[in-house]
Amino acid sequence: MPETPTNNLGGLFNRLFGDELIQRVVKNSGYLFSAAGVSAALSMVQSIFVTRLLGVADFGILGTITMFTSVVNKFASFRMSELVIKYVGQYSVEGDDTQAAAVFKTASILETITSFFAFALIWLLAPLGAQYFAKDINSTNWFILYGLIVLANFMVESSTGLLQIFDHYKIIAGTTIGQSILTLGLVGLVYLNQGGLYEIVLVYMAGKMAGAIALAVAALVIATQHWGLNWWRAPVTLLRDRSKELLRFAFSTNVSATINLVNKDGELLWVSALTGPTGAGYYKLALSLANLIQLPVSPLPQATYPELSKEVAARNWGNVRHVLRRGSIMAFTYSALAGLFLLIFGKPLIAFFYTPEFLPSYPALLILMVGLLFANTYYWNRISLLSLGLADYPAKVNSIAAVLKLVGIFTIVPVYGYLGSAALLSGFYLFSVTFNVRKTFAELKIRASEML
Repeated sequence: MPETPTNNLGGLFNRLFGDELIQRVVKNSGYLFSAAGVSAALSMVQSIFVTRLLGVADFGILGTITMFTSVVNKFASFRMSELVIKYVGQYSVEGDDTQAAAVFKTASILETITSFFAFALIWLLAPLGAQYFAKDINSTNWFILYGLIVLANFMVESSTGLLQIFDHYKIIAGTTIGQSILTLGLVGLVYLNQGGLYEIVLVYMAGKMAGAIALAVAALVIATQHWGLNWWRAPVTLLRDRSKELLRFAFSTNVSATINLVNKDGELLWVSALTGPTGAGYYKLALSLANLIQLPVSPLPQATYPELSKEVAARNWGNVRHVLRRGSIMAFTYSALAGLFLLIFGKPLIAFFYTPEFLPSYPALLILMVGLLFANTYYWNRISLLSLGLADYPAKVNSIAAVLKLVGIFTIVPVYGYLGSAALLSGFYLFSVTFNVRKTFAELKIRASEML
């Protein structure tokens, strides 16, 4: 009997989602996606209030302040969530809870130290940020004030990694939604009272701090549940034999994060410095709308990385390939549909919700969509290499990309402004993702052949 369309669809569904490993990834992604969806919807309403309240120039300054803090924090960060997932997960698979606790304890201590270091940098560099990025030296205190959020983030990365490895995605999702509701409520109050940039900065701080503290408290509770009340007494000296490996992993992830300040995370600062706050305002909105394409995809690396780390630790190379292949199919399907939607409706949406004043953001949005479609399809390009213990490879690729992009920033952005920056970001995604994907499949082929 010939297969009906219904049977074909059912078969496709079973191939995509019919096994336990993929179901776990989808389930955990679902929690994060639900949170991201609610958060994005609230954020869109929030941004409508903020853009109408501040206008293009002040909206650009706001973006510069928040991005400046984020960039400095990432410069100091060792991405402890990735280290916790990799090594707490590995020791948990091996049944060594004491060493798993020692990894989390060490990561939390180091992250706390780097948080104080990051705030000191923000305090020191705030006058330069105000002068060269915001183009207003009087905004120095706003940079310092908003920088206080890094102190509240004293163990947010370690906490997130622990919650992920122990499958507590509901807590992460709930915290994300709660933070967004709090921020929107406070933004609404500022809007009704016709506040200004200072009040909006305070509101953004309150939301970020509340979310970070909630994650830290949750992680400490979960650690106690899994390892007992005295887990924090686990001696860090237990990790001495693998200290070089741990340091290399942490250093590589820090290098990648630092280099990405050039490649993608510092986009708004470059545009503001080379073109001014108005161009930064247009570009900030384009980046915000481009996040709609990433909405369901952005949780996938968080949900996939712990599963990949476990499968790599167990040497289940077939499962690793399976997760990567199915993940790409799911990510591409959504990204293509979302990109088509923004292509057709992006311009009228901008005019209606953000006023026609922001319409110059639309061309930048179209340019960004090219790179994001490719990056989303292979969203696992970096975490797959981390799982395989090759954290230094993406760092090398990013280093080459950073040199090329720096040349582009100083030759293209001064001429083409934020549109040139959008083109450079898309080019970075195409370049880096291609090399990381090729390396992943080559490494998997080698490791699978070693088991024959």
